[in-house]
Amino acid sequence: MDITVILGLVKERLGIRTAVRDQYLEVIAKSVVTELEDEKGLVLDAANSYHLMFCVDYAAWRYQSRDESGAMPRNLQFRLHNLMIHAGKPAPEPSAGAPP
Repeated sequence: MDITVILGLVKERLGIRTAVRDQYLEVIAKSVVTELEDEKGLVLDAANSYHLMFCVDYAAWRYQSRDESGAMPRNLQFRLHNLMIHAGKPAPEPSAGAPP
C-alpha cells in the first residue's frame, strides 16, 4: 500500500493544504496499514480503491479522534468486517458497550 497516496488523500479529506502535519499523518497512515495487515491479517491491494479509501477514512478518523475515547464509528466497523469477511477472516468481536 502506497503511504504517499494515503497521506495525500487524508490531507484532502481533512482540508489540510500545508506540509506542517505530514510527519504525524504519515505515521498514522503507516500504523493503519500495519494494523490491518499484521493484526487483522488482511492483504491490502494498492490497486483496489475500496482498500485504499478504507485506509484513508480510518487514518482520518484516527487523526480526528486523537483526544477522544470511544469505539470506532459503525460505518468503519461495518467496512472492516466486510473486508475481513471477503478475505476469509473471522470478524472481530464487537467492542464492549457497542450494540450487537
